[in-house]
Amino acid sequence: MDKFLTKRPRINESSIKDDNATTSSSPKQARVEFDPNNLLADPGLRMPIEKYDANIKDEVRRSYVAKGPCQPRTHNFPKKKYGNQYRCFNPSWFDSFPWLEYSVEKDSAFCLWCYLFKPTTYGLQSGRDVFSKLGYNNWKNAISTFRDHEGNVTSIHNFAADKLELFKNPRQSVTQKISQHSSEMEVAYRVRLTAVLDIVRFLLRQGLAFRGHDESSSSKNKGNFLELLYWYGARVDKIAKTLKANAPGNNQMTAPKIQKDLVHSCAEKVRSLIIEDIGDRIFSLMVDEARDISVKEQMAIVLRYVDSRGQVIERFLCVEHVTNTSSHTLKEAIDNLFAKYGLSLSRLRGQGYDGASNMRGEFNGLKSLILKDNPYARYVHCFAHQLQLVVVGLAKKMSIINDFFSYLIKIVNLVGASCKRKDALRQSQHENIVTRIEKGVISTGRGCNQETSLARPGDTRWGSHYYTILRLQMMWPAVMDVVGNVHDDGTNPDQQGVALGLIDRMERFEFVFILFLMKKVLGITNGLSQALQEKNQNIVNALDMVEGVKFKLQALRDDGWDELLANVSKFCVENDIEMPNNMEERLLVRGRPRREKQATTYLHYYRVEVFYSVLDMIMQDMNSRFSESTIELLSCISCLDPKQSFSRFDAVKLVRIAELYPEDFSELDRMALVDQLEMYI
Repeated sequence: MDKFLTKRPRINESSIKDDNATTSSSPKQARVEFDPNNLLADPGLRMPIEKYDANIKDEVRRSYVAKGPCQPRTHNFPKKKYGNQYRCFNPSWFDSFPWLEYSVEKDSAFCLWCYLFKPTTYGLQSGRDVFSKLGYNNWKNAISTFRDHEGNVTSIHNFAADKLELFKNPRQSVTQKISQHSSEMEVAYRVRLTAVLDIVRFLLRQGLAFRGHDESSSSKNKGNFLELLYWYGARVDKIAKTLKANAPGNNQMTAPKIQKDLVHSCAEKVRSLIIEDIGDRIFSLMVDEARDISVKEQMAIVLRYVDSRGQVIERFLCVEHVTNTSSHTLKEAIDNLFAKYGLSLSRLRGQGYDGASNMRGEFNGLKSLILKDNPYARYVHCFAHQLQLVVVGLAKKMSIINDFFSYLIKIVNLVGASCKRKDALRQSQHENIVTRIEKGVISTGRGCNQETSLARPGDTRWGSHYYTILRLQMMWPAVMDVVGNVHDDGTNPDQQGVALGLIDRMERFEFVFILFLMKKVLGITNGLSQALQEKNQNIVNALDMVEGVKFKLQALRDDGWDELLANVSKFCVENDIEMPNNMEERLLVRGRPRREKQATTYLHYYRVEVFYSVLDMIMQDMNSRFSESTIELLSCISCLDPKQSFSRFDAVKLVRIAELYPEDFSELDRMALVDQLEMYI
């Protein structure tokens, strides 16, 4: 009774919002202090809840909730006359309506829940402040009014009641549940995304395919991505809890589009690191174009530069789709790419492409278009590729060599057309090796006399021409046996006719002569080709080897005829191939109209029109492809080779480098360089 009939204390004015106050004089208001002892129990004397400062409003509500409704059950409630009867507040109503409060000061009923949590705006009922501020004292209709106040589930009172429950148990609220659920989903999403990203990075690093032919739930092999992800989840419980069974249907992170997005993100991150590493350094550009399996023209771009540690770095940047492979289209694609990643064409110092006309054309090639914008972007064609083009060009330019390689391909195709013929070839070769070992012609040892087969030559497979010729000579008897069996035992007349034509061609002196000639020539160039493809090959060695090959070819032309002819004659005798009795005998050259045929000797034909012509064409092609300007530039750069304490240092070449790059070395710089190197020049 005493706690509800306390004397009205002084109100703490610091806890009241002053609507007329301004904060212009004080940019930061002092924190409002709250004292629970200043709260008034009598609802008729309370200050409206919205008048409290926002910083202490929840504390005020918490204190009132802790005290509970003001229900002075032992109070002597005053009676009022209603007609002929006297009525008063009935304390038993407290049991029926737990929210009910009684104000001794005003002899009125109030609602604690509405006082604390009634919304300021709630439909049409927002203006009814009877139970929250004014008080109700019509005791005649009290019960019906109390029930009307409670109303249905959408009433203001029930809204306040819900707010009270949420206030007392915030962890059980729907909002808290949603927030907690969202937090758990975010953690699971991060775990799932990290796991998927780990799988993507692994597959990218290993260069493996992502998708499978059948990724359905019943598939035994769903592809590398899904199989590796499930394998990962089966071994890590934290990941297993966030995968398919527990993840939302629209957040599995396994869709092909998600995989592509992650791959693109990884690619962009790698590209940004490459561009960051290049910085403002000079660099070189390498471009190649090809048509992919979807018949789209693609352009591969590689950048080459020297990093901060002085190491030569070569980085693949991207593959760009182009509508066509004209030089102007490729140049536009490169300009757009440079603009996208902030690369400057003025920092370009080298460019390397293949030998196609749209790339290395002197007037409208990609090389020329870039040189117009930057004359210091020197063009250097890959030495190994140029060497291969020399071989391919020889086969296409000389009809006799072209004819030889066409028959060579037919032989390889006929012998390797079926497993039966390949087995027959291996068996025949094995028998020949055993026979030669028994006769002491060849010796045995580790790595000797290994099983082999014929390899088809290809323009894009460097060195394939040489190895095909080498194996044909080594397996000549076995190849002749297989081709003869096809002719004798074959059931297909067409193949029998082809086999007969090949036998006739292979038993000619001309075919054997070209075989040995190309073996000798390609043997010289193949060593250079293999060396140029080594990753650790430097410019100095490359230039020396190119000059060495030219010297060997010239030496073969000058002094190699007799040895070549002797080897051919020996081979013909061993394999019963008919050859000219006397090289001075006259020969009618084939391939010309009968009226224009000229009689010449075997010696003149094979030595001058074949031997000399082949070597002259190769040396001429090498001189044209390995141009003097390129050789000069690389030769000058070779003077900076640090091996053997800069043994190749040449002051004249160093000055020449400065002259070749006037944009990097001004005239004053060149003069100063000459003065510094005067004692070495």
